Amino acid sequence: MKQTKDGILLNLKILPNASKNEITVSQDGIKVKITAQPVDGKANKALIGFLSKELKIPKTSIEVVKGHTNKEKIILFRVFDEEKVKFLKEKFSN
Repeated sequence: MKQTKDGILLNLKILPNASKNEITVSQDGIKVKITAQPVDGKANKALIGFLSKELKIPKTSIEVVKGHTNKEKIILFRVFDEEKVKFLKEKFSN
C-alpha cells in the first residue's frame, strides 16, 4: 500500500470465478475473490463494485490503474479523508 497525491495505491491479486466474493490478507499479499468471470471487463467491474460496497467508498473513487487484463492489479482509491485512509491501512495490513 502506498499513499500518493492521487490517493492510496494498493497491489492485489484477483481470483475470478470464485464461489463467493471475499478479501483475504496474508503474508502473500492481498487476494480478492470475485464470482464474476474474467470476460469483457466483467471481473474488473465486479471488483470495483465489491470493493466499493465492502469498504464504503464510492465506485467513482476506485480505479484499476494497472493490470486490466491481468490477475495482478494496482487499484487507486481516491480517498483523502484521514479516517478513511486509516481504515484502509488497517484493513489491508497483515
